[in-house]
Amino acid sequence: MTASPPNLVVIVSDDQGPWALGAAGNHEIRTPVLDDLARRGVRLERFFCASPVCSPARASLLTGRIPSAHGVHDYLDGAHAGPTSRDHLQGLPTLTDALADAGYRLGLSGKWHLGASDVPRRGFVHWYALEGGGSPYHRAVMYRDGVPEHVTGYLTDVIADDAAAFIDAEQEHDTPFFLAVNFTAPHKPFAGQHPDEYTDVYRDCAFETCPQEQPHPWLQTLHGAPIGGEVDTREALIGYFAAVTAMDAAIGRILERLRAHGIEDDTVVVFLSDNGFSCGQHGFWGKGNGTFPMNMYDESVMVPFIISAPGMLPQGAVSDRLLSAYDLPATLLDLLGLDAGPFESGPGRSFAGMLRGEDTDEAERPVVVHSEYGPVRMIRTGDRKYVHRHPYGPHELYDLTTDPRERDNLVDDPARADEIARMRRMLRDWFAAYSVADADGQSLPVFGAGQIRPLDDDPLGAFALPAWDGAR
Repeated sequence: MTASPPNLVVIVSDDQGPWALGAAGNHEIRTPVLDDLARRGVRLERFFCASPVCSPARASLLTGRIPSAHGVHDYLDGAHAGPTSRDHLQGLPTLTDALADAGYRLGLSGKWHLGASDVPRRGFVHWYALEGGGSPYHRAVMYRDGVPEHVTGYLTDVIADDAAAFIDAEQEHDTPFFLAVNFTAPHKPFAGQHPDEYTDVYRDCAFETCPQEQPHPWLQTLHGAPIGGEVDTREALIGYFAAVTAMDAAIGRILERLRAHGIEDDTVVVFLSDNGFSCGQHGFWGKGNGTFPMNMYDESVMVPFIISAPGMLPQGAVSDRLLSAYDLPATLLDLLGLDAGPFESGPGRSFAGMLRGEDTDEAERPVVVHSEYGPVRMIRTGDRKYVHRHPYGPHELYDLTTDPRERDNLVDDPARADEIARMRRMLRDWFAAYSVADADGQSLPVFGAGQIRPLDDDPLGAFALPAWDGAR
């Protein structure tokens, strides 16, 4: 590494289950670029999103705050651009603000979905943002520095080409850059959306890694199909896997630009997803809002995570530490040699020392991960998961040592009463410490059908039920 601060590239996929990665043990999906990135860096096997749906999850990645502190509790619906849209992170310190203050030049290529997608945020010298939260792969509206563009090319390639062009252009500057590459893949629609060179790979696939289980009793459906899936399950599986493989190839072209300019060793590269996804596991398609009541299964709340930083981090390391999206801003700033303190006032803590392989005090802090989806709250320890649904339930307890697939709900077992009471206290105390009264989701009527207004506009009507056009 050079003495100057490293560049930072953060690549975020959309709705990628933690299982949908070759390096994670999936023998059917083809992700050679990401598998190689994992061999050259560190892969986290148990990294959790702060909420199992996109907008709150992405808000937590940028702020290091839980949804009940930043106020985004569902995917954002309504106006995504124009005078009636709104920046839902306005007034909140963000990772990108900290990077801009440190002199980084910022670029965005892809999905934003945090309101006002047409307005470049502070410090961004390049802004190419998807209008809303989802799009067909061959018909998208992108905003380039506030100006709309109607894109007909394959969206994954369009985003990657724009990101590569940003890297090329930045070679004229001596200052470090930050690049957010936010793909829409592998988000639905699935069937008939992806190039033949990727769908043909999976025509004869057995899809043993996504068994189609009996429908979950809480399954959400629309027009006869799971809310997060499509009528033709096999074509949906082909499309989902193809979307991941096409994205993997696109990432390869972005990383090639780093090598071509001789800056690969001067760049920290992070890959993760916003939230998890089930393709038939547990009997549903989708993430947290693939069921109602919303679920907190590991397929929904865990995401793939890879970080590579030549000369800074070990190669080929794998960690099973329980870590969360709210830890990420502090960790990245720490790795870049910047002050992580402002992002450690909440639950988030830097795990940069762990990534470096150092024997630090980080390993001694209590390992407890919390996630939420409106009034649904989860506490996850190394061997237990407890889910509490305000105000009435149903609640869940899983012993992950004997039941890692979360099949046997033990919440009504009298022998577990003391354990449940202890986990409830931990859950209550944690949210009491880190939630903010005006943003708390405990009493919100969240149905997984979209958040159309911020809470401070209308606390009683912040979540409406628009016509559902697919779980975002």
